[in-house]
Amino acid sequence: MTLSDKIYTFLTVLFSILIVIGNLIYQKFVSINIFGFHTFQLSVGAILYPLTFLITDLITEFFGKEKARICVRFAIIMNIIAALILNLMDVIPATSWSKIDDDTFHKIFGFYNVAFVGSIIACFISQNVDVTLYSWIKKVTSNKYLWLRSNGSTCVSLFIDTCIVISFMSLFGIFPSEQIWTLILSSYSFKLFFTLCSTPLFYLCVWVIRGIE
Repeated sequence: MTLSDKIYTFLTVLFSILIVIGNLIYQKFVSINIFGFHTFQLSVGAILYPLTFLITDLITEFFGKEKARICVRFAIIMNIIAALILNLMDVIPATSWSKIDDDTFHKIFGFYNVAFVGSIIACFISQNVDVTLYSWIKKVTSNKYLWLRSNGSTCVSLFIDTCIVISFMSLFGIFPSEQIWTLILSSYSFKLFFTLCSTPLFYLCVWVIRGIE
């Protein structure tokens, strides 16, 4: 395995981990106050989710859009495996002395299937939009416009992803339907803020990978 292959494998695995963990923890909602300026109310699963777009942007930049799409498909397969394992563990009865009983386990992980289906749909659509937009912007801009192709493609794709996921969850009663637009706006505005703030991180990653290669 070449050094380039190792970098690609690392980014693909990290992408899959972020997607799977995000689906596992999405039921917890928190309020995040940014410098006393604004308070965001969102799922903890969405906090680090913008990093997945940064990863596919890096893969598109260095390895091309086809490799980025393979990364997305790999993450979807990992989600399917995680869903199958959780469903199996959910039907196995707990012992009488287990600290986590069946009801608690089901309450925490029983809705993973809904998150899993919604995540697959949103991930497949939004990430492919991101890869396509990034590739197109890369063709019409020079290397000094890294920020434009990264932020431009991610801002559009994140909005699509947020709308799909929250609408899907609301449809199945996981999120309150009367809060759908509040959740979408709050979640997306945080992701947008996070994306813009992570622009130096994207440049750092590009610099490191170019240096390694």
